[in-house]
Amino acid sequence: MPVKLMVQGAAREIARHPSCRIAPTLALAALIGLGLSLPARAAGAVNVLYAGSLVNLMEHGVGPAFDTAIGDHVQGYAGGSKKLANEIKGKLRHGDVFISANPKVNNALMGAANGGWVTWYVTFAHSPLVIGYNPNSKYAADFKRKPWYEVLQEPGIRIGRTDPKLDPKGALTVALMDKAQTFYKTPGLAQRVLGAAENPAQVLPEEELVGRLQSGQLDVGFFYSTETSEAKIPVVALPPAITPEARYTVTILHGAPDPNGAERFVAFLLGAQGRNLMTEHGLAVDTPVLTGAASALPTGLRTLVAQAK
Repeated sequence: MPVKLMVQGAAREIARHPSCRIAPTLALAALIGLGLSLPARAAGAVNVLYAGSLVNLMEHGVGPAFDTAIGDHVQGYAGGSKKLANEIKGKLRHGDVFISANPKVNNALMGAANGGWVTWYVTFAHSPLVIGYNPNSKYAADFKRKPWYEVLQEPGIRIGRTDPKLDPKGALTVALMDKAQTFYKTPGLAQRVLGAAENPAQVLPEEELVGRLQSGQLDVGFFYSTETSEAKIPVVALPPAITPEARYTVTILHGAPDPNGAERFVAFLLGAQGRNLMTEHGLAVDTPVLTGAASALPTGLRTLVAQAK
């Protein structure tokens, strides 16, 4: 059978069973595995809560591609992973899918004591922490002739980072500087560069950090490589021995308003087209690894994860 007819036939089967949680996702996973896309279907809204470092990927990559290929519409909301988890747990924000930049954030949503919002999650990509700087800053040239940690101590330099209590990147920034002062044998380095952990002169919402740097409001900031790669921000690479990294996870939240749409989205994200888009947007794509209750993973996603190993 020609590929086009095979795709159309599978799409018709999906359309005949809109309430089925297994058959549509299995068919979708098979088609995505072949690198094929589906014709548009009756549109639905999938509410995706995601780490702020993935704004460009979601708004200009995965989101529009999913809308076109599957026919659903992604309604995305970006924020610090810990902040989003706190809002989910406190029932202040509702969603179908949750994408975090740190696997440990999911633990705060697992178990009866935490509301049982998450029973499983899949780790699918990673991105190292880097130091990005504005090429028009008066400090830019210094990064090419001095150690980065000396430049960050220069008088007047404006540094941006995220809140370590609300965002994994902020916590990794503090951890980086703690390691750096040992690595470079410079006691007190972290305090001189960062000040207090939640220094209001430096801490900004994750989704604003790139824009603040590009507009010249900041001279330098701590980012994930996917952010600087997409925005073409020059970076200072850090020694591997002290470089932390984001590890991205995805899950479907318990009680998701649109569980079928959520499954279609996760299948798309972990499938061939989603993985290609992540690579284009600077993420290092990993073999999907499941954590949690395998029996709770929808059958179609279970198959897709198994196929990716």
